Amino acid sequence: RRHKLYREELNLTSPAAPLLLRPDASWLQFHLGISRDGLYPRSSPTVNRLLHDMQSFATISADYSQDEKALLGACDCSQIVKPSGVHLKLVLRFQDFGKAMFKPMRQKREEETPEDFFYFVDFQRHNAEIAAFHLDRILDFRRVPPTVGRLINVTKEILEVTKNEILQSVFFISPASNVCFFAKCPYMCKTEYAVCGNPHLLEGSLSAFLPSLNLAPRLSIPNPWIRSYSFDGKEEWEVNPLYCNTVREIYPYSTGNRLLNIVDMAIFDFLIGNMDRHHYEMFTKFGDDGFLLHLDNARGFGRHSHDEISILAPLSQCCIIKKTTLLRLQLLAEPEYQLSNVMRESLLQDPLAPVLTEPHLLALDRRLQLILKAVQKCIDTYGEAKVVANDTMQPKAPVFDRVKLNT
Repeated sequence: RRHKLYREELNLTSPAAPLLLRPDASWLQFHLGISRDGLYPRSSPTVNRLLHDMQSFATISADYSQDEKALLGACDCSQIVKPSGVHLKLVLRFQDFGKAMFKPMRQKREEETPEDFFYFVDFQRHNAEIAAFHLDRILDFRRVPPTVGRLINVTKEILEVTKNEILQSVFFISPASNVCFFAKCPYMCKTEYAVCGNPHLLEGSLSAFLPSLNLAPRLSIPNPWIRSYSFDGKEEWEVNPLYCNTVREIYPYSTGNRLLNIVDMAIFDFLIGNMDRHHYEMFTKFGDDGFLLHLDNARGFGRHSHDEISILAPLSQCCIIKKTTLLRLQLLAEPEYQLSNVMRESLLQDPLAPVLTEPHLLALDRRLQLILKAVQKCIDTYGEAKVVANDTMQPKAPVFDRVKLNT
């Protein structure tokens, strides 16, 4: 009731003026630039413009994401006895029809994930989303949507612009006079799991939305190396060192580059320490050999003091890697192009810098060496010709082979 009176006093109930879509809008140009090779071209001015727009444009609306809305009706808050690992996230809209996923800060950068935490109950980190985008771009994968950090005024840029009454109802003032909010359901139903501004400002990550599914359909596919999401169960790959032989017999892993793309994803996840890759997504437009999207990376960069070797199972069990990926990794292991230095310099461009603590940056160098050792072990066993797949001679994709957006 107070919020309704507040909106009426500020005349916030009047309908907003219609928005016009500009052809040069950074969000539209980003979508039009998606190709068989990645989410954006290697040297794309659009990406930097998009990052700037997400960081500076005023929000015109805020809401829960569609998956959270779908689960609202199947929620029993009385059963929530501990904080869930699922991130409290919101969809923010900007001018030019821009849309981004906002994930707020839930823990400080220097906090490591406790050793006793299972990966499926770990908190997610906004700075991990930002760092994952930069690392993905450095590795030349270009499979993570552009992501930038931003300080959000939760009162003016979320509470005052949302039309969702459920979202309005979860805002409150803490005893420290900070503005806070929490997820109504199904994830975190209690105020002690809320996120709070200081008193209004809250930092978080903004990840650009991909084209809608009706314009650019995507498939969500279970990862063959999915982990067990129970306290005591194990998957076959965790107990069978010859598991890859089984995977190789199943289409589409039996042909094309799908298995090579899985190995790329495992290398990326090992570098960031992400154990939670249960599914991956692909654009249907590009067929079975299209690139894999590296989405939802907020469970990365949790423990810099531990290297989870099991994440590399696709590489160590299949003993195969793209030549382009190996060359890039070898380059980033050279002293003059050391991965930690390149990441440190890249992350300085983000408004929330420093995004990662120094131990996390140094862990990248250590993990890179472990990847190269795993590759060398495979080469020593099977020979370079069988391990290193030459993907440098692929034909250039035709101009029309892009995600087409209907007006």
